[in-house]
Amino acid sequence: MSMTRSDIPHAKRIVVKVGSSSISGENAHRIESLVDALATAHARGTEVVLVSSGAIATGMPFLGLGDRPTDLATQQAAAAVGQNVLIYRYQESLSRFDITAGQVLLTAGDLEDPVPRGNAEQAMNRLLELRILPIVNENDTVATAEIRFGDNDRLAALVASLLHADVLILLSDVDALYTKPPHEPGAQRLEHVAYGDELVGLEFGSVGAAGVGTGGAATKVSAARLAADAGVSVLVTNSTMVDQALSGEFIGTWFEASSAHATAQK
Repeated sequence: MSMTRSDIPHAKRIVVKVGSSSISGENAHRIESLVDALATAHARGTEVVLVSSGAIATGMPFLGLGDRPTDLATQQAAAAVGQNVLIYRYQESLSRFDITAGQVLLTAGDLEDPVPRGNAEQAMNRLLELRILPIVNENDTVATAEIRFGDNDRLAALVASLLHADVLILLSDVDALYTKPPHEPGAQRLEHVAYGDELVGLEFGSVGAAGVGTGGAATKVSAARLAADAGVSVLVTNSTMVDQALSGEFIGTWFEASSAHATAQK
């Protein structure tokens, strides 16, 4: 039987992805509420992995940058500073619940090469066994323009597939995906996407604060399909609704997973 939203509180392993605009800049305070929700799931025994963007956006103020840099070298410099600050903020918040974070930085090449891919899987599985909460991000300081993930939605889908997660929750700036940009007349919310549905004729607008994030609705659809193909169910919803999402409430857009693949990997 296919997994549904109501099964989320009983899931063994969950991957949650949050974007830059949700936890950086004027929204940096939202880390607290995000951690509150993750800690609640962790306390009930769920293995939680957080894929967090935000290193570049977090580092920008420390470099005196008002806009997201466009050249790779400055992006790498901002990420080097921001990743340190970002993990500190997460750990400081997680410490309220006596939870320790484990930093995992990956490049696209790491998940394409069998050796580092296997090492990443082994390390994250061991962290979860030890009740550590892995926080995954792209390794911006060594990634090149040719091999970068481009957005962490795809990274989150690959991590969820690698770890055979039950659910992937993609947090966004809107409550769900819509048939066209939600500000346009006639836009309808998508509640459920059956496995294999090509969503023909839909126009996905961008999601995220301009100049900060790199993702969008289209990247979330692509990532959701990637995870669903691997047998991982996917929920797309607003970052402010993460508590409701982890509680199994009927929110967001649900992507049904491939039941054949899910059955095979269990």
